[in-house]
Amino acid sequence: MNTPEASFLTWQQQFRTNKDCLQYLKEMKWPNGFMCPQCGHDNGIDLHCRELTECSHCHKQTSVMSGTLFHGSHLPLLKWFWALYFIGSDKGSISALRLSKLIEVNWKTARLMLTKVRAAMGHRDSLYRLSGTIELDDAFVGGKHKGKRGRGAEGKTPIIIACENKHKKAGFIAMKAVKNVNFKTVKEFVSHHLLANQHVRTDAYPALNIIDKTQQHEPRVTPSEKVDEWLPWVHIAIGNLKTFLLGTFHGVTGNYLQEYLNEFCYRYNRRFVEKQIPNRLLNLAIIHTPLKST
Repeated sequence: MNTPEASFLTWQQQFRTNKDCLQYLKEMKWPNGFMCPQCGHDNGIDLHCRELTECSHCHKQTSVMSGTLFHGSHLPLLKWFWALYFIGSDKGSISALRLSKLIEVNWKTARLMLTKVRAAMGHRDSLYRLSGTIELDDAFVGGKHKGKRGRGAEGKTPIIIACENKHKKAGFIAMKAVKNVNFKTVKEFVSHHLLANQHVRTDAYPALNIIDKTQQHEPRVTPSEKVDEWLPWVHIAIGNLKTFLLGTFHGVTGNYLQEYLNEFCYRYNRRFVEKQIPNRLLNLAIIHTPLKST
């Protein structure tokens, strides 16, 4: 579904004040007018001093932010809306330090906001299942020190990657950080991210043989100089991921890797509608269930 493109000027004109943001949130959450979540009554009184709406029937006071990604946040909506714009509009993503300076919050708050947004990104993409011809491989990323590359590398986190091969272009991708690449983790990944009975290409690594159970698996032992011919798009995705991680974040640790994978996949899967991402993130934040602060 297409959403409006967002530029700095249009976002600035639309969301100048916290009142603008609250009004937009109300229109999106209650398009037909206020609806009490407790009794279903459609008449409420706005308590402007507390940014709440009180049901005129049961008198339950409801925040328009409840039931959204903003739930429980003490930050003004204006800061949230602009954070979503900065997160969505920068192709290479944004660091917590940079975001904290742009919206004038401390680093910890900016880091928590990014964590919530990336979790929502991951949840959104988890609704999709890859189909058609799919390239599947593993890679190792992270680590503070240079050393051995590939399988067996120390201090690095293994990830499983799948990418739709659309002949002259790549389709959707999915990535998952795992402790080990084995039958169990591969089976779980395939179950969560691929439709059954698809054509899946791999490099014949033994742990990937479990794919035979649910897919049309085509393993091929491929020399390193030929691997890009057999699995071209998944290797391009891996290269782009490493550039993404090093360019903005200068590397990441295994503890937080999955949230960066979520963001990378979300952006990659919407690369042809890049200017829509801020508005897509805003809509996602409104419909997403609340996430606990950690």
